[in-house]
Amino acid sequence: MARIILPLAALAALTPYVSAGVEFTKPKAGAKLTAGSAIVVEWQDGGDGPAMSDLLSYELFLCAGGNAAADQTVLLSITTQGSFAVGSEASGMVGVGVGDNTPANAYFLKMIAVAKAGGQLITYSDRFSYSGMTGTFPASIKTGLAGISGTSGPDTEDQTTSGDATDSVAGDYGVEYTMQTGLTRYAPMQPVPPTKITATNTKPLYPTSSASIATTILPIPKIQTTLTQSQTYSVSSMENTVAAAPNPTDDMQKFLNRWKD
Repeated sequence: MARIILPLAALAALTPYVSAGVEFTKPKAGAKLTAGSAIVVEWQDGGDGPAMSDLLSYELFLCAGGNAAADQTVLLSITTQGSFAVGSEASGMVGVGVGDNTPANAYFLKMIAVAKAGGQLITYSDRFSYSGMTGTFPASIKTGLAGISGTSGPDTEDQTTSGDATDSVAGDYGVEYTMQTGLTRYAPMQPVPPTKITATNTKPLYPTSSASIATTILPIPKIQTTLTQSQTYSVSSMENTVAAAPNPTDDMQKFLNRWKD
């Protein structure tokens, strides 16, 4: 009996780690979707990182390209204010001009989830295809897709806080903006404004930018999308239970009554 109980106890101890992270269940790997219709996305506990019960909010994007950050781009924002407390499903319309029909399995989903303890969990779905697209991928995306085989998407990036406050700025968001490459860039989390203004020096931090009027066709932008790290700061509120003051009955009320007609 002891030989049976021991393995069961070990399995029970490992169970919380087996169901951790976020695993996309829809669209399926290798699915063929049609542009001009809504994409329905579903997910469940699984994969790497903290469990969904430890996650607070998420942003969900439709992406295309290779598995390396420099070879992929965000095509469409499906939702930017999702909550894990609401459910495990999201949907959004995908227009015909956001991507290309070829090659197969060029598309995948990217979820940036904010953990309750701080930091982010970046999860990618398996790859799938689209038909009916009228757009064209940039050359850099096509180059990244040339080295893709199969339906596996990029690896999960666990940037959740584990006791060190600097963990939340790790990964892509911790790289200096001007040092990043690729069509998608990552900006650090915006700071929370203080409750008091203590600065006395009103001199601008940076010199003004020069501006020139374009007289010829400008080159294709090297940066197509900038993703800002989700804010982990949260606020709480409570209902004011104090009863409202009664309406005036003096001369002021008589004055206000004149404007009711």
